[in-house]
Amino acid sequence: MKITAALMGLVLAAAFAFAADINGTWNGVITVTGNEVPVSWTFKADGDKLTGGVSQAGGPEIPLKNGKIEGDSFTFLLSLEFQGQPIDINYKGVVVSETEIKLTGETMGQTFEYVVKKVK
Repeated sequence: MKITAALMGLVLAAAFAFAADINGTWNGVITVTGNEVPVSWTFKADGDKLTGGVSQAGGPEIPLKNGKIEGDSFTFLLSLEFQGQPIDINYKGVVVSETEIKLTGETMGQTFEYVVKKVK
């Protein structure tokens, strides 16, 4: 039993050790109602918790909520206002490489994807 617990501890530690570094600023472009809008994400990992936010077209940063990290994947909620209406967007992300993240958002039954690149 002690060996199994120790082995499980090593496996969990290895999973976090090999997780990609998400910390920093990531830029990309998202298409909203036919217009390309530059976005800048900031992410900060603390164990399996993720904080940060997004700024669109140089506007104020909107904080992300309920951020969770599992290996190279992560999830969070973004609550914002669009044309006077509140919108919640559920995001899933995957760290593709040291310099690229693929984000998938889902809101009101619609899904969209885009890629952001790490700022050096």
